[in-house]
This record gives sequence, C-alpha cells and structure tokens, in this order.
Amino acid sequence: WSIYSHSQALSVKRAVEVQTKVSWGLQSEANFLHISNLSGAKKMHLGQQSALVDGLSLKELGDSVLVEIEPRRKGLPFLKHVEYRIVSKCFQIPVQRRYSDFEVFHGLLLQKFIYRMVPSLPPKRILKGVLNSVSDREFNDSRRRGLQRFMTLVIRHPVLAGDELVNIFLSVSSAEVLNKMRDAYKKTGDEFLTSQIALHGKVNLPKDMQSQAAANREVIASIHSSFNKLRDVAERMAQRSRENSTDLLMFGKDLSELGSDTPDLPVNATMSKAWKTQRKSLVELSGEFGLLADKAAHQGSREEDEVVEKLNLLLEQLRSYKDLCDRHDSGVLLEHQRAFEKRSGPVATHLKYQSNTEQPESRLTQQENTIITMEMRTYFSLLCLHQETQMVFTHLPLVTSILGTFVHSQIQGHKEMGDVWGELHPKLKDLLESPNEPSSRSSSQTHTSRGQKTCAVIGPA
Repeated sequence: WSIYSHSQALSVKRAVEVQTKVSWGLQSEANFLHISNLSGAKKMHLGQQSALVDGLSLKELGDSVLVEIEPRRKGLPFLKHVEYRIVSKCFQIPVQRRYSDFEVFHGLLLQKFIYRMVPSLPPKRILKGVLNSVSDREFNDSRRRGLQRFMTLVIRHPVLAGDELVNIFLSVSSAEVLNKMRDAYKKTGDEFLTSQIALHGKVNLPKDMQSQAAANREVIASIHSSFNKLRDVAERMAQRSRENSTDLLMFGKDLSELGSDTPDLPVNATMSKAWKTQRKSLVELSGEFGLLADKAAHQGSREEDEVVEKLNLLLEQLRSYKDLCDRHDSGVLLEHQRAFEKRSGPVATHLKYQSNTEQPESRLTQQENTIITMEMRTYFSLLCLHQETQMVFTHLPLVTSILGTFVHSQIQGHKEMGDVWGELHPKLKDLLESPNEPSSRSSSQTHTSRGQKTCAVIGPA
C-alpha cells in the first residue's frame, strides 16, 4: 500500500505538470483563436471560465432571447406540428425549431454539462387531438413560455452560453441543426474532458466545502419553497383580474340587453316615458363596462408577464439547482465512466500521455488512472456545484426588482380602472336625475294647486 500511495502521489504530480504544459500550450492557443472570432457577449461568457464567479453581477448575466410561435403550422394535414421562432440578441439570426429539436438540444446539454444547472423543458402534451381549440391554444402558449424560460436561463449561464452547442442551436438552419449538434458533442465529450480548471478543482475549493454545500442547499431549498408560495399568490391575483374582466364584460352585455330587448310598457303605465329614456342610456353605459373589462384584462396580462413569469424564471433556476444537487448525491461520477472514453482536451491529453509512457498491461497503472480520474471528477463536480450556488445567489436580488414591478403594476392597474369608474359616475348621475325632473315638477305643481284650493275653501269661511 505504501508503494501504491507513493505511485499515486507521483501520478498526481505528473498530472499537474503535464496539464500545465498542455493546457497552456496548444489548448490555450486554440481557445484564444476561437475567442477572437466571437462577439463581445460571447467573449464575456467564455471569460467566466475562471475557478470562482464571486464577482459576477446581474448586469453580466448575458444575452436575451425571444421565443415565439410561428403563425402557420407545418407538416401533413393530419400531422401538423408547431414550430417556434427563436431570435437571440447576440446572434440576430431568426431560426425555426420544433419541440423535438429542443429535446435533443436539452439532452446534449445535460450530457455535456451534467455538473451544471441545466434547466428543464416544459412537459409534452399527454393527449393529442383531444383538446379543443381554446385549450390547444392555451397549451401552446404555456409551452412557449416554458421554452422562453429554458432558453433565457441557458443563454444567461456564463458556461453554457459560450458552448458550441448553443451557438449551433441559435444560428444553424433547421435541416442541419441536429446533426451538427451531435457531431459537436462527439468531438469534445463532457465538460470535464475539456475544462482547463478540471485538474485544479481541489486547489480552488474552500476547505469547508462540504459543510458550505449542505448549508447553502438548505437555504436555497427554503427560498425555493417561499418563491413557490409567492408565485402561487401572484397567479391567483392575475387569474382574479381575468375573471373580473369576464364579469365586467358580461355585466355590460346584460345591461345592453336590458336596454334594447325589453318590450315597451303600456302607454298608460306610470313612468313609461322615463323608462324609454333610461333604456337608451343603459345601452350607452354598457360600452363603459366593456372598457372596464379591457382594463381588467390588461391588468391580468401585465401581472402574468411582469410578475408571474419572472418568478417562474427564478423557480426554474432553483429547480435546476435542486436537480443538480440530486445528480451529485446519486453518484454522477458513475454515469461519466463512459464519457472518459471520449479522450480529447487537456485532461484526456494527459491521460493518453500517461498511458503511452507506462506499461499498458500493468493493472496497477490502470487502477491508478481510474482512481485519479474519479478523484479529479469528484473535485471538479464540487467546484461546479460551488460555482452554480454562487450563480443562484447572484440571481436572488432580482426579487426586489420583481416586487417593484408588482407594486407599479398594481398602482397602474388601479389608476386606470379608477379613471374609467370616475368617468362613469357623472354619466350615471345624469341618467338618474334627468328622467325624474318632469315627475318632480308635476308633483310640485300638484302640491301647489292643492294648497291653493285648500286656502280658497278656508278663506271665505
């Protein structure tokens, strides 16, 4: 065992020496040439490949991306599918993608960056052809929002956004995108085999990493639970605004029917003339309730887009962090033993060099290489978890911005509704007073004449 430990220590020492020569030689030159051909936003993303990202700010979180539903479905009459139009601020190239393209893209990202927070995709449709047009439209819009959140988190991730897979997905035509993404992954393998910090993970980790990771995970889990509650309340408020819009619209419709469809009263009926006047006014007032309904619907949409969606974005990131922690706990290293066979990049170059210089038939050498690789992967996984934790805490101050948006939305919505109600009140007041004026005058005249008659009777007596 002492000989074995000594051999392992020498191998680790050689690993560092070889890695220094390889990674800062041809590998760094290739990365420099690659970075020089990218835009400023992509340079920023690749520049975050340092060991720690404590200084990352919200302004440096990267690109923005827009996902829209193509208005026309494509395919055979009975097999039409929805396509999504994606435009990234960085690439400025509109591309069309199917949901199946997103699935392949997501799967490759998860294989390559299994130590990172890879956001999840929105779920598939369970029952096809059963939903009506309204529910189908709602499902497609919900999926579009989910894909928008997925792409936003990918494009804002300092590591994922600078990868060739993302570059291909956001810039290559639909006919070639799948093959090019698969080829790109086959050439490089997972992140561990190409990262320049993989061999130095242990050096860059805090000494109390395990306790920090456990404490951070507990705190983030509590935050996740609180965000879920906030999101649910915001969703209910947005739903109430939409329901209020429906009720106001129905109220105005019923008011219009009352003023237009009610049969005329008999000629000798009391107040028949006043009712005819009121009926015309009721039809006019029904339009005001339609305007109120529009304001309430706009308020619901504003709450959905500016508050609920932003909370959902944070929740998606926290969910992907939980998934990352679960992968780490379940023994993610075992899932990457096959990835070790894809030997390219600085780590694989070192291992090839070591295999060529030592006896290939030596079982001790093979065991040594396996142990070293697994140990390096362990530290690299912990280092990535540490970086992703910092990314989560970098996003948390967005809650203040969301709260400010929520307050502004409520102020704006109540003001718009109050203005319409304020304009409606004097119209309703005029409607109530004008029909009663003739009757009031007639009642006053009758009372006066009766008084005069009474005086006339009493006087001569």
